[in-house]
Amino acid sequence: MKYKRILLKLSGESLMGEKQYGIDNERVRQYALDIKDVHDKGLEIAIVIGGGNIFRGLSAEKSGMDRAQADYMGMLATVINSMALQDALEKVGIKTRLLTAIKMEQICEPFIRRRAVRHLEKGRVVIFGAGTGNPYFTTDSAAALRAIEIKADAVLKGTRVDGIYTADPEKDPLATKYEEISFKEVYAKGLNVMDMTAFTLCEENQVPIIVFDMNKHGNFMKIANGEPIGTLVK
Repeated sequence: MKYKRILLKLSGESLMGEKQYGIDNERVRQYALDIKDVHDKGLEIAIVIGGGNIFRGLSAEKSGMDRAQADYMGMLATVINSMALQDALEKVGIKTRLLTAIKMEQICEPFIRRRAVRHLEKGRVVIFGAGTGNPYFTTDSAAALRAIEIKADAVLKGTRVDGIYTADPEKDPLATKYEEISFKEVYAKGLNVMDMTAFTLCEENQVPIIVFDMNKHGNFMKIANGEPIGTLVK
């Protein structure tokens, strides 16, 4: 394995599969199997999942809801997704721990950095729910922050696109893919990789970001092995 410890960031929308909203159990199971393959090789894995398939705070704010209230609702949505992935991982034989930034003692542990690191050292997959626990921060920011706190070697952002392009490849057929790009180039070209807070955190703490297609079976393993899949930002 190229890495010892990574943080995998999944969007909430990725859990929808072919559905219009909610959770596609088959897609979650596929993710669990891909994660198991890599975990069985000895890689320490932490995960952050968004909540956009259930509730999106920014969209609610535009319709008149208080932003802080909407963001807290979004954090609860991430916990629902985290529980779904936790269940899928345990069904394929992986020991997990769900740690959240908002206390919910009946269903998970509160986030404590040293405890999270210890779980990883014991071979458990650690899922971080409820974002940072603060409104006005995205789950991208939570992923960057947790990656830095646990000293992850990289942030792997699993999306439905196989990397970073000069334009949206779903809209522009002439868009070309970057195999590797620097943080400064991403800034200069205005490329949408992660939100600016998350991106700046990774740059300042020298944590590389790899954007790749998580929906293609085997890609996660290829990245763990150091193969040039997706786009590397460093």
